[in-house]
This record gives sequence, C-alpha cells and structure tokens, in this order.
Amino acid sequence: MRKLQRGRPTEYLYGRNAIAEALRGRRRHRRLYVAQGIEHHARVAALIEQARHLGLPVSLLPREELDRLVGSVNHQGVVLETSPYPYVDLATFFSPGPTSVLLVLDHLEDPQNLATLLRTGEAVGIDGVVITERRSAGITPAVVNASAGAVEHLRVAIVTNLGRAVDDLREEGYWAIALEPGSQAQSLFVAPLPRPLVLMVGSEGRGLSPVLIRRADVQVMIPMFGRVTSLNAAVAGSIALYEIVRRALLADAGTG
Repeated sequence: MRKLQRGRPTEYLYGRNAIAEALRGRRRHRRLYVAQGIEHHARVAALIEQARHLGLPVSLLPREELDRLVGSVNHQGVVLETSPYPYVDLATFFSPGPTSVLLVLDHLEDPQNLATLLRTGEAVGIDGVVITERRSAGITPAVVNASAGAVEHLRVAIVTNLGRAVDDLREEGYWAIALEPGSQAQSLFVAPLPRPLVLMVGSEGRGLSPVLIRRADVQVMIPMFGRVTSLNAAVAGSIALYEIVRRALLADAGTG
C-alpha cells in the first residue's frame, strides 16, 4: 500500500522476511511498526535490533493499527514505513560484463509469478530485470512480500517500450534469448545460450509478443513429456535461469 505523507510518497512493507531484506536494501526507511505482545519473539526482536541499528524509530501498536496500515494481509505483526521501490534507468545495464544475465518480462500481470521470478533471479545472481510500464505487475508491497524480500537486492528498470529496450540492450552486446515454443524454437537444454544475454519471458496465456520474438537471436522451449502442454511463466522462467547457471558451471569446470 502506498500513501502520501507530508508530501512524500510512502509505502508500507509487511512480512518478516520482506522487512528483513528491505532493511538491508536501498530504500530510505522511516519507521518500523510492531504488534504489541510479539516484540520479544526472536525473529521480531532481531528486526527491532536491525531497525534501531539503522537509527529507525520503532513503534509498538495494537495489531488492529497494523491492519489499518496494510489492509487484510498476513503482515506477521510487522510493518515497515519506507520510500517507494527505487527503480533504475535502463542505461544502468549498458556495458555488460562477459557473463551478465538480464531478465526481460513481457507484460507479466500476475504478482505471484513476478515475485517467483524475482526471487529465482536474485538466487541465481542475475544482473537485473526489465519490466514494462503498462499491463504489467509492478514492484508493490505484495510482490516484495511474495518474493521474500529478494527484489530489494535486485535492480529493476521499468520501460514504456520493451522492443526498443531490447534493441538498446542488443546494441550494447547482449544476446536476446526468447523463451517461447514455436517452429523456430530449440530445446532449452541443447540450444546455444551465449552470454551476456537477455532472457525474455512472456506473459501468462499470451506468451511473448511477436515483436520480441522477432528480435531474438535464439528461441528456446522447454520439452514437455507429460499430458500438459505448458508451464506457467514463473516455472518456465525459473527453469531457464537455472539452465543458464548450469551451463556456466559446466564451462567453469571445463566440461561445457
């Protein structure tokens, strides 16, 4: 939930994991709210200590007051008043390193899918994420919570035109990899995955936009051996990210 307070935009993050990571992140925090009666629980006490170490005031409130701040969500008795998510400019990702990996998400609208991919991306050490401004889930407190705070350690750029963004990234030296089944798609597990690369993952149901598929240097798909014919965006993207990591590990071991 975002509110306007004293002329400054304010967000209220919730959930113990999300807040623990946010306190280690880049935002400008203002206050930690804790439900009365749980302040001595080990995990909550650690959050209070972490906040005070950063010089943040800590307020103990009735749980109903926390409900009022964030609504009917499972806040686990802790709420962090902080600044909005600090998006970065696309140019942040220019001049990539030889092993850089970016995740480009094409109109991914489900916050849970977005959060899962953000959490996986942070776990495998990607350089950043690019999302589109319209018809996409943004980095809301719900996404922060669902990602267990992982997004607080990621650089996320938000753009108005994904096709143009991919063009710019390709000009900077990235290879564009489209995760999308089709007649031109190769199996993810045998296709070339040259780095630095941009992994493009499509939306739920519609998949990748044709304008992005046309920009792909390599189009890949995940082989399916059961009765279902597709995976959701979060699962498919996570598998692809770990295949990229597997290739890198094999190359480092001299066997790839």
